[in-house]
Amino acid sequence: MDYKIAICDDSAADQKYIMKMTEHWAEKMQHTIQADPFPSAESFLFHYAGHKDYDILLLDIEMGGMDGVSLAKKLRQDNEKIQIIFITGFPDFIAEGYEVSALHYLIKPVEEDTLAKTLDRAAANLKKADRALVFSANGETFRVNVGEILYVEALAHFCRIKMPEEVFEIRQKFSELEKKLGEGFIRTHRSYLVRISCIKRISKTEIILDSGDRIPLSRSNYQAVNQAFIRYFRGEYCENNFS
Repeated sequence: MDYKIAICDDSAADQKYIMKMTEHWAEKMQHTIQADPFPSAESFLFHYAGHKDYDILLLDIEMGGMDGVSLAKKLRQDNEKIQIIFITGFPDFIAEGYEVSALHYLIKPVEEDTLAKTLDRAAANLKKADRALVFSANGETFRVNVGEILYVEALAHFCRIKMPEEVFEIRQKFSELEKKLGEGFIRTHRSYLVRISCIKRISKTEIILDSGDRIPLSRSNYQAVNQAFIRYFRGEYCENNFS
């Protein structure tokens, strides 16, 4: 597979170290990569304005000028697909990673094996985002990218699929659709199936997505949803769960 990767870090030594490990990972996994270094958030944003096709961003948090979390928030305004991996020497910002759907949070000095496993997850998520399902509704047949689905709601005789810019309804059993979507999604309620990676916050009675949508959370599903969310953010889901 081909991947375009950005490494944004104001430390030249750390940047070089991460670049070397990323190239080792690509060589071992037989991926072709274009890895571009950036010394600041501002320099990356300037370049990104004309080149929005990056797949993975390895991002330091504490930098002069704009910090990494602020950069990630700007990216998430129009890019849900890019895999953001925070790499920093400060463990105080982990909660903010949830707000930008960061894939993982790595503490410097990063071990090569840890970075490789995280890049494996990023590659698996990108592959999943490209996976599509074909549906028929209202006399039309259309394809939907699985990675763009926020949640599915089961209604009386059909399922409602919510995406960032579109909502549509199909006649299909909820259980069948759940099987097709796979383990990257989880039931929060007997009538709701949610993509784990777009969960922002969990309370005792509902979950809030990055999109702002509020989804009911039943008492019986609370523990499973909470554990899946924590495992996903910590990188403990194996990539097969998202194939």
